[in-house]
Amino acid sequence: MHVISGTFLTDDLFLKNLPFIGVVVLLLFLHISHRYVCIEKVSKIEKLQKELKSAKYEALVISSDLTNISRQTQVQQLVDGYKLDLKQLKEPVYKIEE
Repeated sequence: MHVISGTFLTDDLFLKNLPFIGVVVLLLFLHISHRYVCIEKVSKIEKLQKELKSAKYEALVISSDLTNISRQTQVQQLVDGYKLDLKQLKEPVYKIEE
């Protein structure tokens, strides 16, 4: 009955502990807001990890394509396709020393 009527707000016990109650309420608000900030950061980290996986996959595909294109047979086909007058060496390259 004391709580329902609201007279506990004027008691000495409540008034003495009002600063403590205020600090506890402030700490609760800070804790809740910190939790939401942490949740947002975790979701951002997960999103960036997905982007990193995607970028790694794309780099792997590009590297594979580059390796395939730069093979000697592919280069020879490109040279022949553009009708450049280049021919493959039959002998290995050697260095002339003085």
